[in-house]
Amino acid sequence: MTIKNEILKERMPRHVAIIMDGNGRWAKRQGLARMFGHKQGVEVVHNITEAAAELGLEYLTLYTFSTENWNRPKEEVDALMTLLVDTIAKETPTLMKNNVRLLTIGDLDRLPKAAYAKFVNCMEQTAENTGLNLVIALSYSSRWEITEAMKEAVRMAKNGQIGIENINEEFVSDLMTTKGMPDPDLLIRTSGELRISNFLLWQLAYSELYFTDCLWPEFTVEEFYKAIVDYQHRERRFGKTSEQVK
Repeated sequence: MTIKNEILKERMPRHVAIIMDGNGRWAKRQGLARMFGHKQGVEVVHNITEAAAELGLEYLTLYTFSTENWNRPKEEVDALMTLLVDTIAKETPTLMKNNVRLLTIGDLDRLPKAAYAKFVNCMEQTAENTGLNLVIALSYSSRWEITEAMKEAVRMAKNGQIGIENINEEFVSDLMTTKGMPDPDLLIRTSGELRISNFLLWQLAYSELYFTDCLWPEFTVEEFYKAIVDYQHRERRFGKTSEQVK
């Protein structure tokens, strides 16, 4: 019996978010340049996306490039952007074949024109797909997102569109880049780091957290299944007692 067979369809999470960490460290352990780790990481993204689609997951959000990552050495950032463009062009037919819709969250205005154009083209091509929603968090950070949400709320207040009585949790959620998406049920982080790293801070309020020592290039489909099974054995109480949940 494989770990996949332990997954209960009736207890599947709707939304899984992943912090894909460890590409550079994996490459360094192999005596390779950091970009080799990123290229290997792309293969893992392909495999995990196909597995998520096969399981019937509704949303898979991947933390691909943070706003802080722009501070990395220019040659690494340029190489990453080139890799993104090439990957999107290569993977678009596969997304169409697997009925996957591509979405993005983040400050896309900071992307190079070529990368931005490829993402927009892929999103347009896959817009009618009805299977897995693959959400790429690109040039994203939660503090940036919350700051932008506050600016929008102030603009709306200045224009007389809202008053203080309109501000509640639903209002704030609707100002986030994830508007219309369910909050993640499960967050997975690879590489053994035990932190959230400025990712979906509002949305992760009641998410289950799963940390693994696997570096992202080592994260197999079986490891993904293990995280799902672990999630399914947890009791989600959302502030209630066990007795209330049962």
